[in-house]
Amino acid sequence: MAEGAQLEKGDQLEKGTQVAAWLKKIYGDHPIPQYEVTPRTVEILYHLSERNKTRDRDVSLVIEDLKQKANEYESEAKHLQDLLMESVDFSPAKLSSAGSRYLNALVDIAMVLETKDTSLTSLIPAVNDLTSDLFHTKSKNEEINSELTKLEKNLTGTLILEKCLQEDLKKAEQHLCREKAKIDHRRQNMDFLKAKSEEFRCGIKAAEEQLAARGMDASLSHQSLVTLSEKLEELKRQTIPLKKKLESYLDLMPNPSLAQVKIEEAKKELETIEAELTQRVEMMEL
Repeated sequence: MAEGAQLEKGDQLEKGTQVAAWLKKIYGDHPIPQYEVTPRTVEILYHLSERNKTRDRDVSLVIEDLKQKANEYESEAKHLQDLLMESVDFSPAKLSSAGSRYLNALVDIAMVLETKDTSLTSLIPAVNDLTSDLFHTKSKNEEINSELTKLEKNLTGTLILEKCLQEDLKKAEQHLCREKAKIDHRRQNMDFLKAKSEEFRCGIKAAEEQLAARGMDASLSHQSLVTLSEKLEELKRQTIPLKKKLESYLDLMPNPSLAQVKIEEAKKELETIEAELTQRVEMMEL
């Protein structure tokens, strides 16, 4: 295990040395940024350096290939130029200024279209391809413009909706403020009514105690009077059908002697009630 640890440590040192050399090569005269030297960071930078070296090798190969092709094209161009001179005694130097411009324009077109030469068989397909690409690009632009128009309409609708929502929110906030003020006012009234109710309750209790101390009959208390009032209302409801029944007897001939008896009984009952009421009133005045 100790030997394995030494090998791993030596591998880390070698990778660290390679990483330092690679960073120095990348930054040149500029200072290398500070970084935390850990096994993980060294491993990451080591892999990056290896990938960078592989890419540099690939780029070098591509450059060499391009240089070789350029040499081949120059040789081919020189060969064609020599062949042209030998066959028709033609040289680009003998062209007029307009001819030179046309020739340069033709060469530029061939380079832009990336054709192998300036023949019609090469230029026409390249122009057709370019036209097709242009048509496709125009169609794509039309689609994009259509989408932009839709998005603008949607954006306009969204902005209008947002404005309406903001106005509704403002109205809701104002309504909420008004309702809150009403609730606060009602709460204050409720507190006032509760205080008054407690005050009246205490006053009623004190008055009842004072009346009880003076020897007031319990039947004249507020609760007793309320109970009597309820009983009176109940008796009134019970007498309604009796009154209706009595109305059916009003048209009959009355018995004078019986009527006289009933009148005397009613008078006595009335006198008893008046006496009791007078007694209770006098007791309340005391």
